[in-house]
Amino acid sequence: MFQKAAQGTTNHLAGLAAEYSVISEYAGRAHQVLAHRWRGDAGEIDLIFIDGDGLIFTEVKKSRSHDAALRSLGERQQKRIYEAATEHLADTGRSLVTEMRFDVALVDGQGHNQVMKNAMMQ
Repeated sequence: MFQKAAQGTTNHLAGLAAEYSVISEYAGRAHQVLAHRWRGDAGEIDLIFIDGDGLIFTEVKKSRSHDAALRSLGERQQKRIYEAATEHLADTGRSLVTEMRFDVALVDGQGHNQVMKNAMMQ
């Protein structure tokens, strides 16, 4: 039981490290973090960045390789992210015509990032 709890803690910390790595990469592109692990009734969005007047909703996926990380993002999860983004817009008084994109940030086992802009199906 202790081993299972330790593995959960390790996975959680690895996920946080991946998210902070992605935050640094976006900051290098002059994007400001609006929210980290924003949670609404529809679910959680890992990262939300400001891009001029628009928003970038970013899902961070970490795995041993970028391909493995990308395969872990399913259609159901993408739908949940869109619903959460819509909820975020409503909660912040923004309209559905707000310029936005949905990125996937892949982090491999060595900590290398690959950001895929507009990578989620709509």
